[in-house]
Amino acid sequence: MARGELPREVARRIIDTVGGSGTPPEYGFQYFTVGLDDYLQVLEGEYLADYIQQGGSCFKLVVGIYGGGKTHFLYCVRERAWRHRFVVSYVTLSPEQTPLHKLELVYRAVALNLTRPLTAAELQSGYEQGIESLVQSWYAQKRAELEHAGFSGDELAEALRSYAATIRGFESVSFARAMQGAFLALLERRDEDFDTLMQWLKGEGYVRSLHGKLGILQRIDRSTAFSMLRSLLQWVRFLGYAGLVILMDEAERVPSLSSRQRELLLHNLRELIDACAQVHFKHTLCLYAVPDETFLEGRAQIYEALRQRLATTFDVINPTGVKIDLEKAGSDAVATLEAIGHKLAAIYAVAYDTSLDSAHLSATTSEIAQAAYEHRYGEAGYKRLFVQRLVQALHLLRIRGGPVSARDVGLEST
Repeated sequence: MARGELPREVARRIIDTVGGSGTPPEYGFQYFTVGLDDYLQVLEGEYLADYIQQGGSCFKLVVGIYGGGKTHFLYCVRERAWRHRFVVSYVTLSPEQTPLHKLELVYRAVALNLTRPLTAAELQSGYEQGIESLVQSWYAQKRAELEHAGFSGDELAEALRSYAATIRGFESVSFARAMQGAFLALLERRDEDFDTLMQWLKGEGYVRSLHGKLGILQRIDRSTAFSMLRSLLQWVRFLGYAGLVILMDEAERVPSLSSRQRELLLHNLRELIDACAQVHFKHTLCLYAVPDETFLEGRAQIYEALRQRLATTFDVINPTGVKIDLEKAGSDAVATLEAIGHKLAAIYAVAYDTSLDSAHLSATTSEIAQAAYEHRYGEAGYKRLFVQRLVQALHLLRIRGGPVSARDVGLEST
């Protein structure tokens, strides 16, 4: 990495985030991505740049242990999706807020995390996301387009109303009415009506006395969740975007689910996989990231049905495979860690405006990579363990010089 290529404040943020929590920053992960190019190039070339653009839809299961790079991989996919003008919804699944066994809450999470394509500057400076923000920017952009075309005053208002009349054709009639109503509420400055409509569109509840008078006659529940998801992606296309990419990152495995909840989760997952194979679920890429495949362990028919759907492996020679195994990314795990380490060291040098002895750095990186890999069966993912301890070692290298051992950073060999 050449000096000046990466701003020092960005480099410092990368090092602080990686060395602290061991998670990648939303911007900057690009500078230390290693071993994922084959997967990403196939996803981009086969799907984002082609099949999904042409109206296809696709589901992929991403498997990677906790701390094994799932979030990093999903950030990479999001970045490439934005290059091709997809709206992306990055959803962290959790048992309390977005359990997969409650589809209406999954719809809500997708709606609340919708993000238009962002620039590097926007990612670094902070940004708004969610369906409400997207509706407001949509209205502002359409108004600006018409003003640029010479409309003003009453003619502008009439042109905007004429445009609002074209907001239709979505699967859910209530969704179409809500979107048209929200657009007109912004035009006519009816803030209370706009808030009421957005409350429903965000999946935050239904009050018949409030929503009914605005033309919304149904709740968002299990029976309507898929219709709402399809309407959402139809609206994204109506706005002129290439489609919708949904990235679901399972934050934690929940062994305490009841049998009924587990059955619903598996049923919903099967429904989602099947929906992505249907013609009316167009222009959508859905990735579901999990730490392992233990959720498929069972004897009931639903387990076998899912195992069959998720049996094929995605790779360069089989892009139609469903399962993306991050442990198989890169041919040599230790060599991959070492490559990540040298990239992080280059970022560190920028962050602290320093130079590190190359021989000491190589010895340190190699030893910590090997020691971290030996902990691959521990509770923490070895990749996360490696980056956290490597940053600690880089501090020691800068301060005292000389190679740093794995023991110096509390990483004993197993």
